Amino acid sequence: MSDPSHGSASHAQSTPFVEIDRSDWARLSPTTESPLTDAEVFQLRGLGDRLDLNEVAEVYLPLSRLLSLYVANAKRLHESTSAFLGEKTERTPFVIGVAGSVAVGKSTVARLLRELMSRWPDTPRVELITTDGFLHPNAELERRGIMARKGFPESYDRRALLRFVSAVKSGAPEVRAPFYSHLKYDIIPDAQVVVRRPDVLIVEGLNVLQPAGNGNRLTVSDLFDFSVYVDARVSDIATWYEERFMALQRGAFTNPNSFFNVYASLTEDEAREKARFYWREVNEPNLLENIRPTRARAKLVLRKASDHTVSQVLLRKV
Repeated sequence: MSDPSHGSASHAQSTPFVEIDRSDWARLSPTTESPLTDAEVFQLRGLGDRLDLNEVAEVYLPLSRLLSLYVANAKRLHESTSAFLGEKTERTPFVIGVAGSVAVGKSTVARLLRELMSRWPDTPRVELITTDGFLHPNAELERRGIMARKGFPESYDRRALLRFVSAVKSGAPEVRAPFYSHLKYDIIPDAQVVVRRPDVLIVEGLNVLQPAGNGNRLTVSDLFDFSVYVDARVSDIATWYEERFMALQRGAFTNPNSFFNVYASLTEDEAREKARFYWREVNEPNLLENIRPTRARAKLVLRKASDHTVSQVLLRKV
C-alpha cells in the first residue's frame, strides 16, 4: 500500500490519494461471505462487465464496508452536533456520487453498492438515482441545437438535479425525479421516480463531480458525503463502448420501439463504424473535456484494467 508514483518523488508525496493494489485491498474484505448469489450478480452487471462473485468479494465488499464506516461516523457527528446545539433533529440521508465515462461500468458499480450497502445494519434503505432523468427532453435539446451533445454538462437541467438532491439531503419525506427511458432515449412525460427518505442515496452519472460554473455558488457534488470515480484507460473504454454498441445492435436495438432501431439492420462493419463515430465525435470529447478532469475531486477512484476488473483503488487521504 503506497502513494502513487507517476513522476518525481516530490510529486508522489504531494498526491492527495493513497494507492492500494488489488491484493492489498482484497485483504480488507469483511470475513463474512458475499451476501449476493451468482444469479444476483448476473442481474446487476451491465453489458460487457465481467463482474463475478470474486470481484464482489475482493473489491466491492471492502468498499461497502468502508462506506458503512463513513455512514456510522456521519451518524455520530450528527448526534454530537445536535447535543452541542441543544437541539434534536432528524439525521439526513448520506449521499454518494458515482461518476465516470460512458461504458466504464459506473452503473454496475452503483447498482452493486446499492445492494451491498442495504445489507449493512445501519443502512437498510438505499436508493439509487441516475442523472439521465435530469437530461433535458429531446425536444428541448433540439430547440437549443445541442442534441448532438447529449450527455455533455449543458444537456442536463443541473438546477433541477441540485434541487432534487438538496431536498433529499434536507430530509424531505418524499422527493420526485423525472423518469428517463433508454428505449425511447428520452424523458417520459408524467412518469417519475420517487425517493422517500432513504438512509443512503446514490447519485450516478457522467458529470456528477462537475464543479460549480457560470457564477453558481453550489453544485450537486457539494452535497455528496462520499464520491467514487470509475476510471480506466481511454483506449480500453473506447473498446468497451464499441463492444457494448455491437451487443445492443444485436439485442435492444432490434426492438421496433427502440429509438436506435434504425441501426438494427446495419452490417457488422457498418455498426462498428457507427460506434466509432459516436465515440470519436461525442463520448471521447465529453470524457476528456468534462468527465476525466473531475476524477481528482472524488474521494475514491476505482481503476480498471483492460479486462474490466478493478486493479487498483485510490483513496483520498484523511
